[in-house]
Amino acid sequence: MFNKIKAVKELRDSAKQMQNQLDDITAEGTAAWGKVKITINGNQKIVSVEIDDELMGDKSKLESAIMEAQNDATKKIQKQMASKMKDMGALQDMMKNLGM
Repeated sequence: MFNKIKAVKELRDSAKQMQNQLDDITAEGTAAWGKVKITINGNQKIVSVEIDDELMGDKSKLESAIMEAQNDATKKIQKQMASKMKDMGALQDMMKNLGM
């Protein structure tokens, strides 16, 4: 019983550590020939948005470019996160020890 409680605590601590590490991973998505840039972190929170003044006059182009840049950034961060997950073998071993 004590071993399972200890394993749950270790799993929780590892998950918190991983979440903190994901804040440090970023990816930039671009659209409209680089006129819109969105940077997100590994927790998929937007870190920054840059919009060229040229796009400010055309609302529909701007909306499309924002969506495209966000999707681009999301794809890039997912690739980075998949790579990180492979490095998390220890976390997966802990989950197996808990019967998960």
